[in-house]
Amino acid sequence: MNIFVIMKRTFDTEEKITISNGRIDEGGAEFIINPYDEYAIEEAIVLRDQHGGEVTVVTVGKEEAEKELRTALAMGADQAVLINSEDVEELDPFTTAALLAAYLKKQDYDIILGGNVAVDGGSGQVGPRLAESLGIPQITTITNLEVADGKATIVRDVEGDEETIEVSLPVLVTAQQGLNEPRYPSLPGIMKAKKKPLETVDLDDLGVDEDDVEAKTTTVQVFLPPAKQAGKVLEGDVSGQVKELVSLLISEAKVI
Repeated sequence: MNIFVIMKRTFDTEEKITISNGRIDEGGAEFIINPYDEYAIEEAIVLRDQHGGEVTVVTVGKEEAEKELRTALAMGADQAVLINSEDVEELDPFTTAALLAAYLKKQDYDIILGGNVAVDGGSGQVGPRLAESLGIPQITTITNLEVADGKATIVRDVEGDEETIEVSLPVLVTAQQGLNEPRYPSLPGIMKAKKKPLETVDLDDLGVDEDDVEAKTTTVQVFLPPAKQAGKVLEGDVSGQVKELVSLLISEAKVI
């Protein structure tokens, strides 16, 4: 079974974000594998161990992303591919999906896994856009996956309930929290990862022109949320507190 995982390099979720000259300041920031993509990597390794085959992790980014690809290899993936985006001025979900599609159209795959969303952008568009470009079915927010006889039986989260779907391979799925518990890279895994293949391809290798993958969206402004203000403690009897609360909701919060 040929299994591909689409992965993104994101800020560490514990990182304090700062803005400089209208852009997020990446200087000195820590980066990690997008947490939802870790579920996808783990599930790919489990499928590989059950059915045989190979797991290939693919990301779009600059050479700094090699670190996160090596982490995926240390978790147990067999090989990794970096689609170098140095020549692309701006990336958005369309650009990322188009570059991934240009690469995957030349590959033989049974299943493609990715995270449901990235914790930085949170659009959840890359997986579905990629599936559309490849002309294969896609199922999002999955919490269970079983493969047998060329078909996948999938349970997906639907706003607090569950939906079970059966679909023929190939298929693209995006992982939701609860699908599994991602493993930590072991020391032997880290040592093996240094010798596993990590291929870098650029736009010329893909036969793609920069204009073909030009971003469809523009970032107008980047800003931090307003500082959280101190709360108010209402005093007096319950009746008086209720009246004051209603007054504050009208005059200050303006929610009623």
